[in-house]
Amino acid sequence: MGLIAVPQPYDFERSLDRFTFWGVDRANVWHDGGLHRVVAGREVRITPANGGVRIEPLDDTIEPVVRKLLGLELDLPAFHAFAQGEPVLAEAAQRFPGFRPPLAPDPFEALVSSITAQQVSLHAAFAVRSRLIDRFGERSACSGSGPGEGVRGNREVPPTGANVLAFPTRERVARASEAELIVLGFSRRKAEYVLGVARADLDFHELASLPDDEVKARLTSLRGLGEWSADWFLARHLARPEAWPAGDLGLRKAVLAFYPEVTDVRAAGERFRPFQNLSAHYLLAALRYL
Repeated sequence: MGLIAVPQPYDFERSLDRFTFWGVDRANVWHDGGLHRVVAGREVRITPANGGVRIEPLDDTIEPVVRKLLGLELDLPAFHAFAQGEPVLAEAAQRFPGFRPPLAPDPFEALVSSITAQQVSLHAAFAVRSRLIDRFGERSACSGSGPGEGVRGNREVPPTGANVLAFPTRERVARASEAELIVLGFSRRKAEYVLGVARADLDFHELASLPDDEVKARLTSLRGLGEWSADWFLARHLARPEAWPAGDLGLRKAVLAFYPEVTDVRAAGERFRPFQNLSAHYLLAALRYL
């Protein structure tokens, strides 16, 4: 067990309620006051602690994944300073002082999740995502007859009850058939998109080293990944500060609710430069409480 410091204030439950608000996320499971995720074959439990979060277990492989998941790449202090000059954002920052948006730790997971969310409600998207995880995900290496149950070293590990699975690997999904995905709730077209992404000759991890425009160009060259998916990949996986998913229906509703004079949502992103990403997340959070 170890601790990871998180810049304060930090509201653990509000920041991570994405994993419960829209439905169960089988790769990020809330259980007994903590968030569970399988990292490198091990079930990891994340709980709030003074000044940060407690991680069990914690090592050099697990730490960067948890840091990514918690959104520690996002510069909240600088955003909060910027928000003071923008009345809508200033109110949102005051209402949600400890809100830090989480990120998707794995690029393939981020892209598949965006495909599931295309043109459907997030409740429906989470349901399909969870069925995909149930079918192709794997339990932690220490699991025995039940989730979290087994032996670690010479010590028996009691079941956690979290029932968490690792998000399916790109390689495992690539071996699936369209029929297998359709049974899970994917449309035939979305099944084609997911398999196309899984089998694509593109190094998704390399995208982290590229500028925003090049990332978008490479992603949108794949069938089924448009500007909306590329923008959310920049925002929710790469944590790019100027990512602005203007095509997102929720964000459009938020912008028009708080700025009724706006006629072009994409152009409106300029007023939030260079914090479009965090501005989008805070506007979406504020919209939920209108």
